[in-house]
Amino acid sequence: MYDIIIIGAGAAGMTSALYALRNGKKVLVLEGESLGGQIATSPRLENFPSIKEISGEAFADNLYEQIDALGAEVEIEKAVRIEKRAEGDFAVHTEYGQYEGRSVIIAAGVKHKHLKTRHKREDLVGKGVYYCAVCDGPFYKGQEVALVGDANTALQYALLLSGYCKKVYMYTLFDKFFGDANLVKAVRSKENIEVRPDTNVVDFIGEEELKAIEYTDKDGNLCRQEIPAVFVAIGQVPDNGAFANVADLDEAGYIIADENCKTRTPGVFVAGDCRTKAVRQVSTAVSDGAIAATNASLYLESLEG
Repeated sequence: MYDIIIIGAGAAGMTSALYALRNGKKVLVLEGESLGGQIATSPRLENFPSIKEISGEAFADNLYEQIDALGAEVEIEKAVRIEKRAEGDFAVHTEYGQYEGRSVIIAAGVKHKHLKTRHKREDLVGKGVYYCAVCDGPFYKGQEVALVGDANTALQYALLLSGYCKKVYMYTLFDKFFGDANLVKAVRSKENIEVRPDTNVVDFIGEEELKAIEYTDKDGNLCRQEIPAVFVAIGQVPDNGAFANVADLDEAGYIIADENCKTRTPGVFVAGDCRTKAVRQVSTAVSDGAIAATNASLYLESLEG
């Protein structure tokens, strides 16, 4: 029996583990994909207090080393259901079995939002259509690539790709960016980044792999560009459906909770990007992790009292 089971090993989940472990709790972290979450795929992290610049991967590695040294148990298993039992504790069911815990912190994060195309070409994901430039960009060194998006992640991806790709065509729905001013300035200063504003990518073309993209321009004309790869950075979506029996979700699927990180079920807490909040940054995820773990520890102490 664990004191706290944490679902998700991103910044929020691992910070939750850090604070829970320092409070003397027995902790299990469940991660369905890979350690680090979204931040692990970021080429540069420049807005975390006291750290001028670090790669997202290094930041995640440092967090993992911290919790590993304190005795965290980590399993690469996807949580599919949380069951509150008659005894008052919880069973967290995974794809392979179940684990028992006295409390649970949901830090499941968000996933990349997929671009909805006319012919729903999900079969080309990984075959020219990508959602992580850090992971797959190097395969196209010296080639021309396309990028869809207009916020910070897209701007970072554009700068990263411009470092080793011949040219980056950046497609944006509007004629302005929605990211940090310094990133916008850096993108506009790159000669091999061509911004194509007021465009809407509507389809991916290709049989076994991507050959071209189709898009509409500001006048509504359907255009086509031959390109071997397109990177999509249009935001994220939560994946909280499996937890709806213990936590209320809003219309977009985020877990409803305020800054105390408590859900409607006593003993179940939430941290990070998967909860309702105005700002989703690494610093706010870390803050949530600290709050959720502290409140979970207080909850456990109240049971003993």
